[in-house]
Amino acid sequence: MSERAMSAPAGALEAKRKMEKSFRVKGIFIALMSGFLYGGYTAFMTQGMATGIWGEWYAVGSGLSAFAVTYVLSAVGAAVNDICSAVWSLIYAAIIGRLGDFGRSLRSKPGRILIIAAIIGGPLASTAYVVGIQMAGSIIIPIAALNAAIGAIIGRIIYKQSLSGGMIAGIVICFAAAVLIGSTGFTGGVGFSGTTIIGIIAGFCAALGWGIEGAVGGYACSIVDYEVAIVIRQCTSGLVNGVILVSILSMIGGDGIGSGISMVGQALVDAPSIWLFFIGGVFASFSFKFWYKGASMCGAALGMGCNGTYAFWGPFWCLIVCGLIFGTPGYAIPWQGWVGALVMVIGIVTLAIAQDKASKEA
Repeated sequence: MSERAMSAPAGALEAKRKMEKSFRVKGIFIALMSGFLYGGYTAFMTQGMATGIWGEWYAVGSGLSAFAVTYVLSAVGAAVNDICSAVWSLIYAAIIGRLGDFGRSLRSKPGRILIIAAIIGGPLASTAYVVGIQMAGSIIIPIAALNAAIGAIIGRIIYKQSLSGGMIAGIVICFAAAVLIGSTGFTGGVGFSGTTIIGIIAGFCAALGWGIEGAVGGYACSIVDYEVAIVIRQCTSGLVNGVILVSILSMIGGDGIGSGISMVGQALVDAPSIWLFFIGGVFASFSFKFWYKGASMCGAALGMGCNGTYAFWGPFWCLIVCGLIFGTPGYAIPWQGWVGALVMVIGIVTLAIAQDKASKEA
C-alpha cells in the first residue's frame, strides 16, 4: 500500500472500498444480464430463421446454391436482426432524450472507436459464429467463449487492467464449463472433416472479434454513455451487415451484388417472421449495451466472463422459445448443459473473488 493511502483516514479508505465493491457488484449483475439476454436474442433469431420465407429459402429445391444457404442466409439473418435492433435502439434513444447525443458522439474519437468495434464484433464476428455453427455444430461454442480470455488479455495489455492468477483460473473454469456445454457436438459420429475444421476456424475468428469488441467497447463506454454506444453499435452493424457484407458474399457465391440486399428486403417485409426478429432485436440491443456497460464497470476479464454465460442461456432460451412455445423438436438440454452451468457459476465467483482481492491490494 502506498504512503498516500496509509496517510488517509481508515474510515475514508473503507468507504472507498465499499463504494468500489458496490460499483463492481452492479457491473457483475449487468454483465450477467447481458449473457442471459443474449440467449433470448439467439432463440428468437433462430426461430425467425425457420419461419415464413425462411422456410422456403432453406427448403430443398429453393433454387439457392449451397454457398448461399450456408453463408449468405447466415449474413442475411444477422443483418435483419441487427436492423431491427438498430430501429429499436433509435426509438428507445428518442424516448429517453438521447438521440441528440448519438449524433454528437458519432463525431467524437470514442464514437469512431465504437464504430470500428461494431464492425469487428458485428458483421465479422457474428457471421463467423453463425458459419461456425452451420459447419461444425455446437462444438464451436466453447471456442467462441475464448472471447473472455482474449478480452482479458487485451484489457491487460492496452488498459493495464489487473489480471491475477485467480482471475486466470476463473477464466479457465468458465472455458471448461463452455466445453462441457458444447461437448454434445462431439457425439453422433461427428469427426474432424475439412468442413468441421473450417467451422472451428470460424469459431476462433468469432472469439477474436468479440474479444476485441468487448475490451474496446467497454473502454469506450467509460467515455460515451452506454445508451448512446448501443445505438452506434447496432446502426453500424445493421448497415455494414445488411448492405456491404451480404453484397460481398452474394458476389462470391456468383449470385450478383443485388441478390443479398434483395433477400434482406424480402425478409424485412415477411410478416410471419419479422416480429420474431424484432423481439430478437430488442433482446440484442439490451444484451450488447449491458455487455459494454458491464465490462466498463467491472473490467474486461470479469465482464466478459459473466457474459460467457450465454453458452448456457442460448440453449436454455432455445428450449423455451423454439422447443416449448413453437414445438420444434431437438432443443432439450442434456445433463452436460446443467452441470456446465453450475461449473460456470463457480468460474464467475472465482473471477469475482480474485478481482475483489486485487482491488484491496491496490
